[in-house]
Amino acid sequence: MKIEKTKIVEALSRVKDPQTGQDIVTMNMVEKLVVDGTNISFTVALPSLSAPNKSELNFACMEAVLYVYPEANVHVHNALKNETEQLTNSTLPHVKNIIAVASGKGGVGKSTVAVNLALGLKALGARVGLIDADLYGPSIPTMLGLQGKRPKVEDVYGQAKIVPLEYEGMQVMSMGFIIEPEQAVVLRGPRLAGVIRQFFNDCLWEPLDYLIVDLPPGTGDVQLTLVQTVPVTGVIMVTTPQEVALADAVKGMNMFLLPSVNVPILGVVENMSWFTPAELPNNKYYLFGEGGGKKLAKMSNTVLLGQVPIVQSIREAGDNGQPTILGGEPIAKEAFMNVAKNTLRQIMVRNEYADPTMRVDVKM
Repeated sequence: MKIEKTKIVEALSRVKDPQTGQDIVTMNMVEKLVVDGTNISFTVALPSLSAPNKSELNFACMEAVLYVYPEANVHVHNALKNETEQLTNSTLPHVKNIIAVASGKGGVGKSTVAVNLALGLKALGARVGLIDADLYGPSIPTMLGLQGKRPKVEDVYGQAKIVPLEYEGMQVMSMGFIIEPEQAVVLRGPRLAGVIRQFFNDCLWEPLDYLIVDLPPGTGDVQLTLVQTVPVTGVIMVTTPQEVALADAVKGMNMFLLPSVNVPILGVVENMSWFTPAELPNNKYYLFGEGGGKKLAKMSNTVLLGQVPIVQSIREAGDNGQPTILGGEPIAKEAFMNVAKNTLRQIMVRNEYADPTMRVDVKM
């Protein structure tokens, strides 16, 4: 009996990582594969040697190989994953960039920006996921026309995992998929933190280039739980031009720039920059003043990613579950695509010239 390594790798690719739900070959968990006659040995790299489901995973590996080579002697060893990988993103190692969309106050169009940014990045060819972390006011189900939908639950070695819903090929998770549309969310800090961690730890996310996280306004438990749970590549701040919005946005921005948090600001999106009537596309009426986005970008030593005007079609698209970036209205679509392109450039620059963000130990 001649044992081929390629067939062993093919067999192991059918074994799932209990943490992510992805196959262990794709997750680079199989190391030091050695074939000596009928003896097969390899190492499965784990985030912790006391990881739950470790025994089930080892037996699944043995079973997969023995199905192909029944007479083989299979030896499975365990080792710790690379230390740097554990510090950067052991929770979602198959997600390259986690981007938070934040604001200092509500009502500035943060969720609208997050949804259209995610779909804009996808239109540029990226693999994108979206988390609605605004647990008290989850609006993304409405914006994507997914009201009343429920995610499926998949069993992975005895552990229940949530399968995010899909919209236009993009995975989406929201509190709105778990509760009834009219149901009030009444949660204290620890429960809020538990839900956020579940969105990352207990959901089966596909390999992604970008995972967009739509945060609630302010600087509360959700924001702190986020940076403690996963390494956030960077934050996009959303504001309107007016001074009262800018004042709150500065506070939200400064939370991420605290030495104990230290998450980079990728840029600023100024929403509701001016009003443009559909019948007068060249006219601009500055209802909320001017310059707020540029001021915030200057204060955070970053760039203005784009200005989004007030256009009636943006509101209609959000209410109808068909985000404006997918529609035919050129002014709004161009504005959001410009934001997506500039965000993509900023992420590339950030990753080229700065070290990966680490999960932080926030003591507040």
